[in-house]
Amino acid sequence: MADQYAQTGEDSKSTELPAIRWEEPPEGPVLVLLDQTRLPAEEVELVCTDASALVEAIRSLAVRGAPLLGIAGAYGVALAAARGFDVDEAAAVLAGARPTAVNLAVGVRRAEAAYRAELAKSGDQELAAGAALAAARGLHREDAAASAAMAERGLALLDELLPGGQHRILTHCNTGSLVSGGEGTAFAVALAAHRAGRLRRLWVDETRPLLQGARLTAYEAARSGMAYTLLTDNAAGSLFAAGEVDAVLIGADRIAADGSVANKVGSYPLAVLARYHHVPFIVVAPVTTVDPDTPDGASIEVEQRPGHEVTEIAAPQAPVAGAEAGGGILVAPLGTQAYNPAFDVTPPELVTAIVTEDGVVSPVTAEALAELCARSREVTIS
Repeated sequence: MADQYAQTGEDSKSTELPAIRWEEPPEGPVLVLLDQTRLPAEEVELVCTDASALVEAIRSLAVRGAPLLGIAGAYGVALAAARGFDVDEAAAVLAGARPTAVNLAVGVRRAEAAYRAELAKSGDQELAAGAALAAARGLHREDAAASAAMAERGLALLDELLPGGQHRILTHCNTGSLVSGGEGTAFAVALAAHRAGRLRRLWVDETRPLLQGARLTAYEAARSGMAYTLLTDNAAGSLFAAGEVDAVLIGADRIAADGSVANKVGSYPLAVLARYHHVPFIVVAPVTTVDPDTPDGASIEVEQRPGHEVTEIAAPQAPVAGAEAGGGILVAPLGTQAYNPAFDVTPPELVTAIVTEDGVVSPVTAEALAELCARSREVTIS
C-alpha cells in the first residue's frame, strides 16, 4: 500500500527532502520516497508499506536511477521482512521490476542474502529482518561514499583532459542526488566542477519523452546555483557544431563486461556526435553497475516503455477524453503505435572513459574493466 502527501507552503522549503528514507512510525516500518514524477511542480512523498507498492513506484519512475534503485531494492526486501511478508516473493518481484538497471537486482540480492544468513544462523525472524535492514543501510552509506569518490575522480579526469578549467559540460537524463545515496554520478562531477569554480556551463538535455533532464536535472542545477541551460535533445548537434561542448558526462544503468554502456535513450547519439567532434564522452557509474555476467551490448535487455509516454504529454490536471492510458494531452492520433525504448547502448569504442569510485578505465576494454572489478572485490572483502 502507498499514500502520498505533499509538502506545501513553509513545509516545502527548497527542499532537504531525501530521495529515499526508512522510517518506523508506531503502525510499522515504511519506506518513504520523493515522488520524482511530480517534480519540479511539487515535492510529494510516496509512502510504501509493502514490496508491491515499491514495485509500482519503480515501474512508474517515482523512484529511478541505477544507484538509487539498488538502495530501494535492498530496503524493499527489508520492508517485506520487517512486516512479515514472503521475502522470496518480494525479492523476485523487486528484482524484475526494471530489467535493464542491474543495480536493482544487486541491492535486492544483498539484503536477501543478509536475511537468509541470519535466519539460518539464529532462526529468528526479527533478527533476520534486522540483518536485511542493516544491509540496506550499509548499501545506502556506501553509495554516498562512492558518489563523493566518483566526483573527485571525475573532476580530476576533466582537468587532465581539459586543462584550464571553465568546462562546458553536456549531460543527459538525471544523475544527481535524486538517483543516489549521495550527490549522484555524472551530475556529482559537474557539481564538483561548479564548487571548484571550473564549470562554465552545464548543458542539460531535456531527455524525452519523460523529460528527466528538464524536470529533474534542471531542478537540481537550480537548487545548487549552477550555470545551466536547457536544450531539446535534437539541438545537441548544433551545440557541438558551434564548439560549445567540452565534454559529455552521463551515467549508466548497466555496463557490460566488454564496456558497452546502457543508459537513458538518447545517450548513443551523443556518443556519436562527441566522437565526430573530438569531444570526450565520459560515463560515471559505481562499480556495481558493471555486470560481468552480461558479455556485451547485444546481451543487454533493453526495457520497452508504454507507447503513451510518446503519444501523450503528461498533464495530470488536464485529462483528455480517449487518452485514458496515460491521462495526458494527446500529441498524436489515437491508436498511433510508438517505439519507446527506455535505454540505448553505446559501444565501448565510443566511450572515452568510465569513472567509478574505485578507479578510471580508459581506454575502455574488457580486460581493464575486469581488472577494476577484481580490485574492487578485493577492497570490499578486506
